[in-house]
Amino acid sequence: MGSSKKKRFVPAIAPMLPVAIVDNHTHLYSAHIRSGEQRYTETGEILPPVLLDTLLTGMEQSGVKAAITSGCEYPELAGTLALARDYDPIWAALAIHPNDVPMHAQSYEMGADGISWDYKPHHLQVSLPEAIEQVAQLAQDPAVVAIGETGLDFFRTGESGKEAQKYAFREHIALAKELGKPLQIHDRDAHREVVEVLLEVGAPEKTVFHCFSGDAEFAQILAEHNWYASFAGPLTYPVNTELQAAFLALPPELILVETDAPYLTPVPYRGHPNTVWGATYTARFMAQLRGVELANWCAQLADNNQEVYGF
Repeated sequence: MGSSKKKRFVPAIAPMLPVAIVDNHTHLYSAHIRSGEQRYTETGEILPPVLLDTLLTGMEQSGVKAAITSGCEYPELAGTLALARDYDPIWAALAIHPNDVPMHAQSYEMGADGISWDYKPHHLQVSLPEAIEQVAQLAQDPAVVAIGETGLDFFRTGESGKEAQKYAFREHIALAKELGKPLQIHDRDAHREVVEVLLEVGAPEKTVFHCFSGDAEFAQILAEHNWYASFAGPLTYPVNTELQAAFLALPPELILVETDAPYLTPVPYRGHPNTVWGATYTARFMAQLRGVELANWCAQLADNNQEVYGF
């Protein structure tokens, strides 16, 4: 009897973009672990490459000149940095993810999604200040171009974890300012609180809302403060008209593109695993939505990325 399991594909490599862009937020380390083809161990030791060769070829063929991979769980930090050190088109962003923060603080409580997260050994062995200190040490490396993703997530964390998240968010903001590096923010069901913290302690010079999920009103708040909005595959979903309105409300110089791979795959591959060149589909959709030439829009994205990250 045949299996009823649907086969899943990463996006096909589309024709090369007229101007190369950057995927400013992806998760290469996590993708390799979950696919069983891990490239680096938790301590940064190298394992035989499988997916990376294919990944780098696909980036080159599609017009993605670089990718920033986020290591945001304690066991991923060293491996993510090693990956960025070894491959020129890959850069790193490091942080402790807001969903992991209450686990390190041992204050986890189930959030609105009703999913109970299990403590892993590193949550119990490494305190929250120790985990953030590890980020601080590794983030001094030039291959680390951002602190992130950090922020607040009230969808998956109950009341007891909120203060720990705010503490960690403030610590990451301070680190980004100390190192002079951009901040990549994870914001879910916490728009007001994220803005409150940024205004309370002062946002870094370059602040990016990764996988922006707000409406046009929230987009206006970003524009007022010169904060960047990075859009992933959900922008391409027909149902997300409010998100598309927010995209159109933002000045073009404050927009970035990302995949958040292996998640948030754009149309027409929604429901399948994402990969770095999925950003080309989102970039094309952006140009169409704005009614501008693809080459001009890709040049705008490339200029914005240069302004934030320096490449």
